[in-house]
Amino acid sequence: MSAIRLLVLGAVRQHGRAHGYQVRGDLEFWGAHEWSNAKPGSIYHALKQMAKQGLLQVHEVAPSTAGGPPRTEYELTAQGSDEYFRLLREALTAWDQKLDVLSAAVGFIVDLDRAEAVELLKERVRGMREWRSAVTSYYPPGQGPESLGHIGEIMNLWASSAEFGAEWTRGLIERIEAGAYVFAGEAGENAPTTPQ
Repeated sequence: MSAIRLLVLGAVRQHGRAHGYQVRGDLEFWGAHEWSNAKPGSIYHALKQMAKQGLLQVHEVAPSTAGGPPRTEYELTAQGSDEYFRLLREALTAWDQKLDVLSAAVGFIVDLDRAEAVELLKERVRGMREWRSAVTSYYPPGQGPESLGHIGEIMNLWASSAEFGAEWTRGLIERIEAGAYVFAGEAGENAPTTPQ
C-alpha cells in the first residue's frame, strides 16, 4: 500500500472539498513530506489518478485571480470514502506495514470509533506476535540468534522490531482506552490538523 493514497484521501475528506494546494499544505503541516513520499508532484498526480478511478469527484471552480485556469477542487465519492476506510483499517492492522503507511493511519485513526480503533490495533499486536514467533522459530533449539552467526543479526533485527512495534502499539491502545483523543461520534476537539 502507498501512504500517499491514504494521505490524500484523508486530507480531502477532512475538508469535504479541497483543492490540491490545500491538500499539499495539510500534508506539509503534518510533516508528511519528511516521512513519506508526499511530495508536491506525487500529491497532484494522486489527486488526478484517484479522480480517474472514481474515488474523487472533480469540481471546477472560479478562475484563478492570477489569470490561470479554473482551480480544481476534489471531493470524496462514496467509492472514495469506502476506499479510504479500507486503507485505514488495513494500515492499522497489518503488522508488516511500512512506517509511512502506519504513520498516515495513526494520523487518521480518530476517523474511526474508539472501540474499532482499539480492536484493529489489538489485531496488529497479534500479527506482530505471530510474526516474531515465526522469525524466532529459525533459532536452533535452546539457542538464540547468535548461534547463527552474522545471519542471526538479521533475525534479531526483525524479532526486536516486532517486539518494539508490539510494545508501542500496546501503549497506544492503553492511551486510547484511557480516553485519549476524540474519536468519531464523540464530542470534543482534537489538535488542529490543518494549517491555522
